[in-house]
Amino acid sequence: MEQKHSVGGQAVIEGVMMRGIKGIATAVRKEDGTVSLDIKEKLPAAKKNKFFALPIVRGFVSLIESTIVGIETLNYSASLFEDETEEPSKFENFLNKVFKNNANKVILAFSLCFSFVFAIGIFFILPTFAANLASKSIKSNSIILNLIEGIIRVAIFIIYLFLVGKLEDVNRVFEYHGAEHKAVFCYEKGEELTPYNAAKCSRFHPRCGTNFLFLVMIVSILLFSLTGWNSLPIRIISRIVMLPLVSGVTYEIIKWLGKSDNAISKIISYPGLMLQRLTTREPDESQLEVAITALKAAEGIEI
Repeated sequence: MEQKHSVGGQAVIEGVMMRGIKGIATAVRKEDGTVSLDIKEKLPAAKKNKFFALPIVRGFVSLIESTIVGIETLNYSASLFEDETEEPSKFENFLNKVFKNNANKVILAFSLCFSFVFAIGIFFILPTFAANLASKSIKSNSIILNLIEGIIRVAIFIIYLFLVGKLEDVNRVFEYHGAEHKAVFCYEKGEELTPYNAAKCSRFHPRCGTNFLFLVMIVSILLFSLTGWNSLPIRIISRIVMLPLVSGVTYEIIKWLGKSDNAISKIISYPGLMLQRLTTREPDESQLEVAITALKAAEGIEI
């Protein structure tokens, strides 16, 4: 019997992170073949503060939390493959000297800021600049110009995913991404969590981060159109200021898609599901085993 769960996660280096009712669990296949499991009992901000649980607000808060957890788990998985005999770099020594025990927090904050600046620059500011150039040669109304900007944004997003997927290391992460989806689907169907059962499930899931990012592009077209077509600096500022609203609205759509199984939800999910052909690969049995280990730990199921 199919069940609805809120469990989900992301792929990391040679592993999978899952977030469930018991916390955050990260399982990583080490070089010796064993699986390292890290479990953190961490409540979402929405369960600590009623304001953060409000519709729309919870979407932006969840985006911030997911980014922080994602960076932390990626760092954890990477640390398992570091050469312990290798001496720290001069930059690492500098951070440890200046910030001492807070060095890791500083690195996390820097990584978080860099991630947001990169994403905003590539997927929001760059399309705005490109559309501004087009507006000089195309005399049209603000709705059409915003639509052109949105199309450019989606095109950049798809090209980015395609090119990143060509990297060998990233391709390996995409295999674990597929394993994550298959394990979650298996769990939602109420089947026994085994690599054999998970392998039969789809690697395309409607609650995937790829769906979220694609829908952000679409929602941004609709919401940014409400701002008109002002000067370039004002448009850039409006894009940045409206990001919390865009992410919040998109989050509510994703939650609805995860609970719905009608014709409308399938139509809305379809483009994002097709994009998962770029961000997921078919996993092998050992990768499915890692994903299942993380899922069980996150949900408090005996391993």
